[in-house]
Amino acid sequence: MSVVHRLPAGVKLAVLALSCTALFLLGTPLALAGAAAAVLLGYALARIGPSAAWSQVRPIRWFAAALFTLQFLTSGLDPALVSTGRVVLAVALAGLLTLTTRTADLIACLERLLSPLRFAGIDPFRVSLLLSLTLRSVPVISELATRVREAQRARGVERSVRAFAVPLVVSALRYADALGEALTARGIDD
Repeated sequence: MSVVHRLPAGVKLAVLALSCTALFLLGTPLALAGAAAAVLLGYALARIGPSAAWSQVRPIRWFAAALFTLQFLTSGLDPALVSTGRVVLAVALAGLLTLTTRTADLIACLERLLSPLRFAGIDPFRVSLLLSLTLRSVPVISELATRVREAQRARGVERSVRAFAVPLVVSALRYADALGEALTARGIDD
């Protein structure tokens, strides 16, 4: 277990919040290159290899390419590098948090942080569970999309939107249904 893994979930959440805030205050490609070096150092300290690190940002690669292109065409190279770099690094930081923090620890920490919401009639456990399930669902949906894309290639229908969208939606609904059944079996339902 690395030093990053041993940090409390609350400390990691605070570092994530401060780091993401700092990312959006940085305004030059050089400053973001320094931030990228710091993120890579975090992954190295956590002993997370390049393939696991890449798997955290791979799902947004097309979004990042589209964002870069749009920003480049409308604002120029430096703003395109800065805006795209901010998003990619924020996702990488969130990935580092999820790779080094157990879900139970994250839920418990979020529940403690959200406990003042009880006075407004909001259940902190449900909100923290929702946030944790959202974090967990992003890579699951990404994996489902990869499987559907591979099946599309195998059938020779790479360009068909329908051949991609229908199986992806069906797979995502099956995942949601299985997740709902698991939550119900654990007594977490309305």
